[in-house]
Amino acid sequence: MTNPSPSQQEMTQLLAAWSEGDHSALDKLAPLVNAELHDLARRYMRRERPDHTLQTTALVNEAYVRLIGQREVRWQNRAHFFAIAAQMMRRILIDHARKRASAKGGGAGKWSLEEAAVLSDERAAELVALDEALESLTKIDERKSKIVELRFFGGLSVEEIAHVIGVSPDTITREWRRAKAWLHREIQKV
Repeated sequence: MTNPSPSQQEMTQLLAAWSEGDHSALDKLAPLVNAELHDLARRYMRRERPDHTLQTTALVNEAYVRLIGQREVRWQNRAHFFAIAAQMMRRILIDHARKRASAKGGGAGKWSLEEAAVLSDERAAELVALDEALESLTKIDERKSKIVELRFFGGLSVEEIAHVIGVSPDTITREWRRAKAWLHREIQKV
């Protein structure tokens, strides 16, 4: 593994200071994470329809508000921070999809895992179904569920996920394949 760049080291130090109650660390951290949070949100929003009512900046702002509200988290490093950010963005989009699906009285038909990422009126119910399948997977195998979340929703690389979870990249690759196969089977049951 390579040594982290100075900005990654600085980010890790600021995250640790923030975890220990140093509020000035958050002020220094915000500009360092802003661009990456926007990149993460853009990855999510690229999967959305062009006229989506939730904009990238709104997604970032909502996630940021939730992140700074995390008082009990002991931030380990940059990858840990962005893993939590990815999870929060997913929750925000799932909540948005649930509202759309219930407003439309949506039901889900047959669809693929990749199609679920496109959140249109027709796909809102499917994204909710994917979330429910992930919740079921969490009960069976929490690590596989976390891998799907970080890879599919967070856009983290295999190496970044391996670092966050603390296993080898080969293990992540193997479990990612198994988790996708399991989710495909579950989704097709809908």
